[in-house]
Amino acid sequence: MTDLVAIQIEKKVATITIQNGKVNAISHQVIDEMNNALDQAEQAEAVVVITGKQGMLSGGYDLNVMRESMSVAMQLVEKGSTLSRRLLSFPFPVLVACPGHAVAKGAFLLLSADYRIGVEGNFKIGLNEVAIGMSMHDAGVELARGRLAPVFFNRSVILAEMVSPQDAITAGFLDKVVSESEFLPTVAFVAQAMTKLDMKAHYNTKLKARAGLLQRLDAAIEKDKGGSL
Repeated sequence: MTDLVAIQIEKKVATITIQNGKVNAISHQVIDEMNNALDQAEQAEAVVVITGKQGMLSGGYDLNVMRESMSVAMQLVEKGSTLSRRLLSFPFPVLVACPGHAVAKGAFLLLSADYRIGVEGNFKIGLNEVAIGMSMHDAGVELARGRLAPVFFNRSVILAEMVSPQDAITAGFLDKVVSESEFLPTVAFVAQAMTKLDMKAHYNTKLKARAGLLQRLDAAIEKDKGGSL
């Protein structure tokens, strides 16, 4: 079986790269491999950087799985929501380096991180679920409500508005956007700066700051188990 997720750990930074086809689809295997990579990062006490390939973080869940049946689709959604929950409460800082498009679950990965860096370009970022005939799952609603700017919450979740990288800062999907030439150096600089944090203080403060969101997310994941899209 081909690895769909690569990990490289160097200087207390674990770079996790999704490498699954044209749109970096999020499948069961991708999530399993991401969790394995996170296990390695946690063991190494490393800052996590999640990224994709040039022009694409991820286009969302694997549509072959999502179209198979409602129960099969919801199993993948639950697994993806549980991954987001893990990222939101990870013991070490999580940075997503978004090299291009981030759609649906790709955008939710941005909402699951502590810091997000994007690259300038004609890229789309957002939650397109209702535009492609899917009702937003409860965990998705809570994650978006907790991390997006209030003025963009309805526009993103209910109207499936896609935004440019620059507008994604205002919306709450990204924290910084840089040129392509500055992208990798900026990611490396920010990740190294994060390694200087007191990790115990970081983790304890993260759990305090996100206590309400994590509680709502746990309840939503349970609710989604019996739900539909």
